[in-house]
Amino acid sequence: MKLAASSVDSRLVVWVKEFLLGRTQRVRVGRQLFREVKVTSCVPQGSVLGPLLFIVFVSDIWSLLADDCIIYRKIANKKGISNLQKDLDTLGEWAVENGMKINPGKSKAIRFTRARVKNPLGYSVVDHKILEASSCTYLGIIFRSDLNCVYQVNYRVHKAWKALHFVMRFVKKGNKNTKV
Repeated sequence: MKLAASSVDSRLVVWVKEFLLGRTQRVRVGRQLFREVKVTSCVPQGSVLGPLLFIVFVSDIWSLLADDCIIYRKIANKKGISNLQKDLDTLGEWAVENGMKINPGKSKAIRFTRARVKNPLGYSVVDHKILEASSCTYLGIIFRSDLNCVYQVNYRVHKAWKALHFVMRFVKKGNKNTKV
């Protein structure tokens, strides 16, 4: 248990262990109550402790140069390419050791440069090739490989117009209190 390996008080470790062991759950759909099943997941979804336990579980991944599921490096030469692949290999090893699955289909490799580059990126994680993309969205920001921000600006302008249209519709149809 990773919590026990940290500097947390041993009484808290025992309490969390007791909380996690021997749990069952059942599902109700309408009036039908399904049979109880053992919970095999270590992080109980929907619990107050769930997010904290998940953070403890993945806390050692930060030493892998990963930031919110992003691994990045400045690549200036072939050594940079091999170093980034080593980072991906280390992430894959961590995932296997910790029973986590990485979905390569949701992974993207993107190169940020204004130069014309012909050679394709050949990165992989857990023996699956990572597809190259010309753009990606992260925390609501569109990043393009050519560093052009026009797409981001247009996206935000479009969202602002939609919000304004929504407000104007209510102002037009609403009563005096709504308008105030």
